[in-house]
Amino acid sequence: MTTRVWDYLAEYEDERPDILDAVATVFGSGQLVLGASVRGFEAEFAAYHGAAHCVGVDNGTNAIKLGLQALGVGPGDEVITVSNTAAPTVVAIDGTGATPVFVDVREDDFLMDTGQVAAAITERTRCLLPVHLYGQCVDMAPLKELAARHGLAILEDCAQAHGARQGGTPAGTTGDAAAFSFYPTKVLGAYGDGGATLTSDATVAERLRRLRYYGMEDRYYTLETPAHNSRLDEVQAEILRRKLKRLDTYIAGRRAVAQRYADALADTGLVLPPTVPGNEHVYYVYVVRHPRRDDIIERLKAYDIHLNISYPWPVHTMTGFAHLGYAPGSLPVTEALAGEIFSLPMYPSLPRDLQDKVIHAVREVLATL
Repeated sequence: MTTRVWDYLAEYEDERPDILDAVATVFGSGQLVLGASVRGFEAEFAAYHGAAHCVGVDNGTNAIKLGLQALGVGPGDEVITVSNTAAPTVVAIDGTGATPVFVDVREDDFLMDTGQVAAAITERTRCLLPVHLYGQCVDMAPLKELAARHGLAILEDCAQAHGARQGGTPAGTTGDAAAFSFYPTKVLGAYGDGGATLTSDATVAERLRRLRYYGMEDRYYTLETPAHNSRLDEVQAEILRRKLKRLDTYIAGRRAVAQRYADALADTGLVLPPTVPGNEHVYYVYVVRHPRRDDIIERLKAYDIHLNISYPWPVHTMTGFAHLGYAPGSLPVTEALAGEIFSLPMYPSLPRDLQDKVIHAVREVLATL
């Protein structure tokens, strides 16, 4: 059996009656856009986090973009973030007309090096955008202090951190707003695209609702621009409502797989993912590090195991962002990681026999390097 980093079919077989009932519920509801399912999911997702407002949108990229716009970010502004992230984080910043400004990540946990943020702040800085990467949170305390001192907004990128916590506080509730993706691979994944922006600021929430719907507050009357159609689909919202009830179970399953990997691979020479003290990791992906990464991935194909790299190209090195002017070597830790990190299979329904297969194959390959 081919083993990949993610698969949903076993989970679907287990949850099929509920998923199909969700679809039937929407189709029989008489309202297919911004109906009871979107409203219900928004209320329940906000309540899960202890936040006041959740605004469902069509994908995680627009959750970031509209979140930034609702916080007042626009052309001429700067947003400080990291390059060790999926491109959509930076695409969303660029989409507002603002300029992304990168700081490096930490060597030990690959998260934003918050000690570099103060030096990156200029008179044009409007927002700090930490990425809660791979399933755990960036250290938010120094960012909160910097934001308060300089009058900056904080938008948390929580696309990989559904259910993660720091000091008992849910990811997405420390800053002014937070963006979530419900792409199918996520800890809380839809059966297609979806996203949401979380906030406890009523004014920000009102702007978000307008921005996702052509800038309209009343039907047919556009109140503000730029805005476009970015609504969360009613079917996806109903599926997410059902899956939200199982989110803690999904997280427990991911942690169980991670613990098996940690126990079985501790003596292999792989650098395994640490959990930062105070964090509660949800293991969206299980990212390991080795200087011979490419050899390992290639040799594992002989075992019919196909792995992924998150991420092989730092955003600042991509042709599409060459205009930002970051020279090779400008973010040394990020660039070094890109040549050494890779992801082992990680999802809650990963069968135990496939876990054993991965562990055995990885140990064998590492022993022959």
